[in-house]
Amino acid sequence: MLLFFEKTPICTRDSRSLFLKNLSLQNNLNKMLTVEQLRKDTEFAKERLAHKNFKDIQFVDEIIALDDKRKLVKSYLDDFLSQRNSLSKEIGGLMKDGKKEEAEQLKLKIADIKENADKLELELAEMETSIFDKLVTMPNFPNAIVPKGKTPEENEVTFSVTEFPKLPENALPHWDLARKYNLIDFELGNKITGAGFPVYKGKGAALQRALITFFLDKAMEAGYAEVQVPHMVNKDSAFATGQLPDKEGQMYHATADDFYLIPTAEVPITNLYRDEIIDEKNLPIKNVGYTPCFRREAGSYGKDVRGLNRLHQFDKVEIVRIEKPENSYAALDEMLKHVESLLQALELPYRILRLCGGDMTFSSSLTYDFEVFSAAQERWLEVSSVSNFETFQANRLKLRTKDAENKKALAHTLNGSALALPRILASLLENHQTENGIRIPKALVPYTKFELID
Repeated sequence: MLLFFEKTPICTRDSRSLFLKNLSLQNNLNKMLTVEQLRKDTEFAKERLAHKNFKDIQFVDEIIALDDKRKLVKSYLDDFLSQRNSLSKEIGGLMKDGKKEEAEQLKLKIADIKENADKLELELAEMETSIFDKLVTMPNFPNAIVPKGKTPEENEVTFSVTEFPKLPENALPHWDLARKYNLIDFELGNKITGAGFPVYKGKGAALQRALITFFLDKAMEAGYAEVQVPHMVNKDSAFATGQLPDKEGQMYHATADDFYLIPTAEVPITNLYRDEIIDEKNLPIKNVGYTPCFRREAGSYGKDVRGLNRLHQFDKVEIVRIEKPENSYAALDEMLKHVESLLQALELPYRILRLCGGDMTFSSSLTYDFEVFSAAQERWLEVSSVSNFETFQANRLKLRTKDAENKKALAHTLNGSALALPRILASLLENHQTENGIRIPKALVPYTKFELID
């Protein structure tokens, strides 16, 4: 089987130059999830949110109006508290002079003031909660080069291979190959747990383990430090990376302890740096981790969820970076090259998409998806998303950097799948099937210890 990989310039060079040209603007945009930024860039904020297909654009005006009212209530409250402090001092003087009756009259005034102040404090708290609740539903602003659109069909193809594998006659989809060679048992997983929880067996399990080790080794060769992290996180961690409140219904929730099963290793790895101030000389920080991932929402129907196409539990190797703002788009290019090299080593036909505003995740500023062509299914399958979140996550994480002069700024965070296992495994089985069995790519043979599944 021969695949042709066209040599092309890195697909995001335009994104990096645009970013560097508008660096100060982008920094302001990503700190906009404050009332001050909404006030300063109101119309532009609405335009960016609309570009991301955010439905509740009216929240911008509602937040500003609520904040106007909050300021007014705060000023009344401050006046009451000032009066109370003045009267308390006056009462002290009257008591000292033996004017107890006059002091008692002022105490009655203080009681009235306290009652009014308590009402204002309650009203103030309710307004601040309402403002916060609206702010946290607002997604990150998309980068200037993010294409307009609402659906996956409107994503922009930035690169694609031009030749595809020729399969033998009567080629099978991966779920039939898995049954034929006793690699994966979907029915057994359904009995143990339910749909979307497959059992890997024999060479299927060995291939899965080989891919995980291969991806980890390649990441470490690229300078990523491996970490092993918890597979459950608390609410603060899920909020910090943007899963909450946006994806609450899509995560498995252990209600007794209020923990969430991770939808991706991005969540615990990025949260390693929550509430941290990192010296710039220690940047970039590059981590890689393997974890199982859990998602309640498995997708649609038919071929979209058949076999390994969509699962509730799947394995993934994730790369995460903490960067200085001026370096984050060069880092994004580097991450894309890394994922591309993995797909080339596995001899899989792939393409790269720049996601449109409506198809991006809540937290992302710019996302590129890698898709592998499934020759037996004759369709593209997403196997990786690589994203720059700029300061959006760092703002929630309270993750900052400091320079030599001790000046502090929000860091930029990035992550990417390198890679997600189910569809990679499906694509390997389908694209490398021959009349004699399933061929293992040369780069993977040292990990599988076998060259053919027959």
